[in-house]
Amino acid sequence: MSTNDLYATPPTEQLWTVPASGSARFNWEYDEGRERLLNLYQKGKDKQWDQVKRIDWSLEVDPYDPLGVPDEAMTLYGTPYWDKMSEANKADMRRHYASWQFSQFLHGEQGAMVCAARIVESVPDMDAKFYSATQTMDEARHVEIYSRFLHEKIGMLYPINDNLQSLLGDTLRDSRWDMPYLGMQVLIEGLALAAFGMLRDTTTKPLPKQLLAYVMQDEARHVAFGRMALRDYYAQLTDAERAEREEFVIEGCYLMRDRLRGVEVLEHFGIPAKDADEISEQSEYLQFFRKLLFSRIVPCVKDIGLWGPKLQQAYVDMGVFDLGDSNLDLLMQQDEEIAEKLDAERFAAEETARVDEVSEAMAQGAEA
Repeated sequence: MSTNDLYATPPTEQLWTVPASGSARFNWEYDEGRERLLNLYQKGKDKQWDQVKRIDWSLEVDPYDPLGVPDEAMTLYGTPYWDKMSEANKADMRRHYASWQFSQFLHGEQGAMVCAARIVESVPDMDAKFYSATQTMDEARHVEIYSRFLHEKIGMLYPINDNLQSLLGDTLRDSRWDMPYLGMQVLIEGLALAAFGMLRDTTTKPLPKQLLAYVMQDEARHVAFGRMALRDYYAQLTDAERAEREEFVIEGCYLMRDRLRGVEVLEHFGIPAKDADEISEQSEYLQFFRKLLFSRIVPCVKDIGLWGPKLQQAYVDMGVFDLGDSNLDLLMQQDEEIAEKLDAERFAAEETARVDEVSEAMAQGAEA
């Protein structure tokens, strides 16, 4: 079945074309590089994996309760609209919310794949080109994973959110080579990591937990890559150049803050746009979720040296300024450990099943 047949609302355009800008940069120095970046490149090669083999796609998913999260996680919960809905409509809304969330993850990962390829083309340093090549493969795998989950397990997709599309367009149209790093590695990937993490830690369903944990293991390297490359480069910028980047971050953070509201889902269920906006803004869960979304972005922005007064004030206004002191390295380490623990548990269970199978076969042979 074509993806077009599964969209809850048709995309406004079948193919989104973003005009390319900037230069492709070749570097004839092949024998030099920053040790930490080359180490990250080696790790990127070592950690490649195949979703067909690593993920247990045989696990069943109820499309009307794909994540097993409480109903309080839906922005409509507790409103008169919610109280009037039948149980069948509520189940349908759970499906739509999950479809909408994972669709935005899917579209964001395609954006990350394109941005990583753009970095290979435009970044001047060979060590960064090497790592970006491994990231491009990672992002292709993530697109493959989320697409399969939506097609086979949910059976529904949503078009890309306007705010996400706007930030992607701004990132790709900018001719400066560092902007795909800043827009994608720091803002879009940082927000995605926080969203993935919250769902990974709250879902009670094994398949989405696997998907999110394994994708996050890759993304932890990607954010580390952006931090390394931009920290070195931004230390050399003039105050005016740094201010331009900070302005981009401010605008991008406001777009990202408004990205994961899910107003499109409410409108699909016949709720007027004005009411959908008000319900989303007043949702306690969404306000809590929004703050968590910046737990990866704010400390990263501070770490790479973009921390001027105007940017700090924007974070104060958003209520996320205090996140600047979060331990980003610890969060990334936890992402790695959770994925490895899932692998260990799964392999241990499979080994136990094999041992039991052999023991049963031996017992049957002895009886015969």
